[in-house]
Amino acid sequence: MDIDLLKHHEDVLVFTSFTEETAWQVGCELVAAAQAKQAPVVINIRTADRTLFHAALPGAVPANDHWARRKSNLALHTHQSSMLFGEILRAKGKNLADHGLDFADYADHGGSFPVRVTGAGVIAAITVSGLASAEDHGMIVDVLAKYLGVMLG
Repeated sequence: MDIDLLKHHEDVLVFTSFTEETAWQVGCELVAAAQAKQAPVVINIRTADRTLFHAALPGAVPANDHWARRKSNLALHTHQSSMLFGEILRAKGKNLADHGLDFADYADHGGSFPVRVTGAGVIAAITVSGLASAEDHGMIVDVLAKYLGVMLG
């Protein structure tokens, strides 16, 4: 995926506030989007120390939960989407180990997006796991663009 496009997504998909109610609403929108595609995914929204929303849809497997944890760990650690960080690594011919990150705890595949709040920075991560990397990422971006009223162009 195009690195500049991924950076653009992160620049424009910013919340003015983000509460437990916001997490519930965004989570429910993601569930609806996944159900419309009959996508066998896990959806997780969490801060560094607290789960705000979690759903496992039909067909999702326990490995999806592990992938979600690892991808969200990366987004919370780097304050970038797991897709963007992974694309930057690959463009440089590097991997997670080059950054001292253990593959058991971090994943640089698409599907976790930082919740950035104006004036507060990154406070949480929204994660989808169960589809191809770009599809996991795309589902989040599409739902956030709709929720935030942002035209991605």
